[in-house]
Amino acid sequence: MPGLSIACAAAALAWVYLVAAHGGFWRTSQRLPRVTAEPTAWPDVVAVVPARNEAELLPVTLPALLGQEYPGALAVLVVDDGSTDGTGAVAERIAASLPGNRTLRVIPGVPPPAGERWAGKVWAMAQGLRAAGTPGYVLFTDADIAWEGPGTLRRLVAAAEGDDRDLVSQMALLRAATGWERVVVPAFVYFFAQLYPFRRVNVPGSRTAAAAGGCLLIRRAVLDRAGGVAAIRGALIDDVAMGRLIKGQRGRTWLGVTREVVSVRPYPGLASLWQMVARSAYTQLRYSPALLAGTLLGLLFLYALPPAGAIAGLAALGAGGGRPAAFTFGAGLAGWALMSLSFLPLLRLYRLSPLRAPGLPLIALLYAAMTADSARRHYAGLGAQWRGRTTDTR
Repeated sequence: MPGLSIACAAAALAWVYLVAAHGGFWRTSQRLPRVTAEPTAWPDVVAVVPARNEAELLPVTLPALLGQEYPGALAVLVVDDGSTDGTGAVAERIAASLPGNRTLRVIPGVPPPAGERWAGKVWAMAQGLRAAGTPGYVLFTDADIAWEGPGTLRRLVAAAEGDDRDLVSQMALLRAATGWERVVVPAFVYFFAQLYPFRRVNVPGSRTAAAAGGCLLIRRAVLDRAGGVAAIRGALIDDVAMGRLIKGQRGRTWLGVTREVVSVRPYPGLASLWQMVARSAYTQLRYSPALLAGTLLGLLFLYALPPAGAIAGLAALGAGGGRPAAFTFGAGLAGWALMSLSFLPLLRLYRLSPLRAPGLPLIALLYAAMTADSARRHYAGLGAQWRGRTTDTR
């Protein structure tokens, strides 16, 4: 019991630090900066949409993007990245129904040059960028992203111009309709923010850099100076790599949450959600066994130990364990309470019951298993997948 008491106290103190001093990672207060005046001249925007086997989703998402009430010129480029389900034909039918003030082009994807190693999605992004010309901004967005409000793009560009940001990114609201989506999705955003506290990302000159690939607006001139998409050609986590690229060039970046940019991609069961996480978890750890071991131990220490200590301490109290048992119970309960409280803002963002918060330790154990499986896949040569394409990560 003394050893468990000390460990629980250490975990509780760690949670005090995380809640009080880790960049406010658990808050959802980083919303799109509001500007007092809109640009006098609206820059041209070209949206690049990498699409591989997205025929089912494009009729849902493309009209919303093309229907943005943006005062400047907006063109959309759909890069058909070797689809086998008629994605390109679906996009062309949508283009044919457009009003005259919007442009949609379908770019047939081609394989990367021989001898060059590109991640699949990044190569699609590069082809779109090459066809984009020289607009003021390039918007990288995904085929599953629905733009809920007609003024979303207008506010995005106004924030970039008014707040002098070279990259403005919003974390899309992922779908949380099924039982497993409600379990896994809010925690996915929570753990991402714990790795990359949004408030720190938004501080110019800070070392923390990230972005969210579903909504990534970049000043074209700054991207060109940074070497373009080719500078991150092998990145499997392309959005974080792009954030680091722009911030590494002393660019001003911003990342926040929203309810106006929504992913409509369904994850009907645990298997599809598992794939979403395991695809890139070990990549995030730079394929390091040491970082993997540290991450798994850290998850157990932060998330599993406090409830285990609280339960063990309570059981010992019932058996007459006295003061040491009471201390273990109190320390474990304090850590458990702090982590649960820190999960509430994300649950509120996803409009889910706060009663789900105490279950965060179980979700963390699930993520630990996904991370371990990601490493297993790497060493087994199974690689990472994007829309049915496997990339060798070894």
